[in-house]
Amino acid sequence: MTSSGFGRAQPDSDRVLHLAGDPDAVARARRLVSSALGKGHPLHDDCVLLTSEIATNAVVHSDSGHGGTFTLSVSYSADWVRIAVQDAGSLDPPFGWRPSSPLDTGGRGLLLLEALAHRWGFIREAGTNNVWFEMHIDLLNPSAPSNGSLRVAR
Repeated sequence: MTSSGFGRAQPDSDRVLHLAGDPDAVARARRLVSSALGKGHPLHDDCVLLTSEIATNAVVHSDSGHGGTFTLSVSYSADWVRIAVQDAGSLDPPFGWRPSSPLDTGGRGLLLLEALAHRWGFIREAGTNNVWFEMHIDLLNPSAPSNGSLRVAR
């Protein structure tokens, strides 16, 4: 436990995991984030949810899901978290908040990023997509996100 009193997050810690692009890898990505932060970390649940969304997108919407791999990076401390998924690339940028009907079970991953992350974005470089998000604990105003999202396409 850290001096902040929650979870297992060590000051300025990093973890990297290379995963096969199959559906089981999404659960492994969630477990890594959960283990890294510790269930008592105040950003735990949101970070696990958003990790699940961007890892799923890597498997479903990129070449990672067709026999490729993706990389999950987790950087964190007691009061901030940055998570990134670098996949094998796709023909189109990682866009698309478009459930075609309110009853659709998919199509909301990037909407969740927009709603929950303090900042998020993506970088398309050398044939890969790197989708990332940041979360911060705002001790003065814990219910409000600190600033808007940032999306970058290259």
